[in-house]
Amino acid sequence: MKAIIIGGGIGGLTTALCLYEAGIEVQVYESVRELRPLGVGINLLPHSVRVLTNLQLEEKIAQMAVETSDLVYFNRFGQKFWQEPRGRHAGYHWPQFSIHRGAFQMLLLQTVRERIGEDAVRTNHHLESFEETAEGIRATFVDRETGQVLGTDRGDLLIGCDGIHSVVRKQLYPQEGGPCFSGNVLYRGTTRMQPFLNGTSMVMIGSMMQKMVAYPISPDLDANGHQLINWVANLKESDTQLMTIRDWNRPADQDWLVRKYQHWTFDWLDVPAMIAGAEAVYEFPMSDRDPLDRWTFGRITLLGDAAHPMYPIGSNGASQAILDAEVLADCLQSTSDIPTALREYEQKRLPATSQVVQGNRQKGPDQILDIMEERAPNGFTDPYEVFPYAEMDAIMSRYKVIAGFDKESLNQKS
Repeated sequence: MKAIIIGGGIGGLTTALCLYEAGIEVQVYESVRELRPLGVGINLLPHSVRVLTNLQLEEKIAQMAVETSDLVYFNRFGQKFWQEPRGRHAGYHWPQFSIHRGAFQMLLLQTVRERIGEDAVRTNHHLESFEETAEGIRATFVDRETGQVLGTDRGDLLIGCDGIHSVVRKQLYPQEGGPCFSGNVLYRGTTRMQPFLNGTSMVMIGSMMQKMVAYPISPDLDANGHQLINWVANLKESDTQLMTIRDWNRPADQDWLVRKYQHWTFDWLDVPAMIAGAEAVYEFPMSDRDPLDRWTFGRITLLGDAAHPMYPIGSNGASQAILDAEVLADCLQSTSDIPTALREYEQKRLPATSQVVQGNRQKGPDQILDIMEERAPNGFTDPYEVFPYAEMDAIMSRYKVIAGFDKESLNQKS
């Protein structure tokens, strides 16, 4: 059995490793000429780290990532109102990791080439079209810059792991249109600075009108004792016409952003200094797509952002793609009938990921930021008089169940 994987991102590379472990031949195709460690930070939650541990990657990830100890929520005045341990610190069998997206992708790429072969990932091969034939799948590839046809490949199944602008999805759903813009714009950067709180904390500050997320993504300290901190500013924008394309690497006006956060100077974190200290700041319109009724068509299916792009709320996008990869491999290993296996994969993952997409549209766990802002717009003396612990705990627990990392259920898995 041979699988053609479209896309060399986190989802595509993890799928290649999972399928290879299941005894399936794989070939990955990536549009860009060279895969480079782009992007900023991401979180890998315990349910995805379980999969990566089974792929013998946890030790290598731990060397380049921060094992997140806790998640802490603050209002826009820097007052703490919620804190909970994360990963193994919360009793999970697996950690939560904060890591540079590009570094993690390069680790996956290196592992694919070491285990499967140097030619397992072919770059500069943009999918032009595909079709299902009596023999299986035939895919045609071009150089995206020149349009030159590079050739065709044949396989037994094709997996679209090519992101929110998926060519595979577009061919399956030609009338779908573009992504849905939320009205929120994310401004992302990394800054070398003094660690905050305990040096392994992830923080959420403000509300969905103006929010800041920050967490360290490297365990190493430089000669000045500085740590690499990933941060994401979330601003509700009034002019939605300007933000229609999802692009991770569009430069933003750094000075303007510093001014937007000029009053967010706390005794534990200087937000404007953090923004000013970044080498570059990128803007990213927060977008998703409506959940589909179907991912699988015969020997063709979707995975990761191609199947279920979601708002980056709850630290779940990459983790859900990794879960997809494991379930797909298990289904293909359990039956020799490929269309049946792909439908089983869809039945297991489509409803689950659709719930996450819809949950993130309802602000996911971050809704507690807005509730606190509404109830105590001028700050508080005792947060639990404003927002009882049991209410916050219920919101957080519901989201963990939806996203698939409630501790009791997850810890029963191997």
